[in-house]
Amino acid sequence: MFQVTRTPAARLLGAAALSAAALASVCAVPSAAAAGPGAPDGDHLTVTVRDAGPGMDGTYELYCHPAAGDHPDAAGACSVVDGDTRWGQEVFAPVPEGSVCTMQYGGPATAHVTGTWAGRPVDATYDRRDGCEISRWDRMVPLLPDLGNQARP
Repeated sequence: MFQVTRTPAARLLGAAALSAAALASVCAVPSAAAAGPGAPDGDHLTVTVRDAGPGMDGTYELYCHPAAGDHPDAAGACSVVDGDTRWGQEVFAPVPEGSVCTMQYGGPATAHVTGTWAGRPVDATYDRRDGCEISRWDRMVPLLPDLGNQARP
């Protein structure tokens, strides 16, 4: 006959309780603790803009959820990135290889965005060398400065 003793059942129950406790402790860690002491909650981006023109060039810190930092339009910048964020798609993705783009020049402006968004690392570069890159830049305004039709020779 098959006999069940309390010892294996107690061990199984104890292991299940420890697993549940470990899972609960991992899920309960707040994002501020994961970012380190003194770090604001939410997402953080560093935006460096070059050759966009006076008053637009510089390096800006942006925190979202809640919006903060020295970015000129922190709330608007967070809103545009939030609005472009889709599950399974990279919000900061480059123009796909092989894209057909108009041959237009939007000026010498460049931008570099680094940090963390939606728990993922960000390291994206932007420029205005053709129609696809101009559209990609414009989709990120006001995270990036609004250059409109400021094409420069």
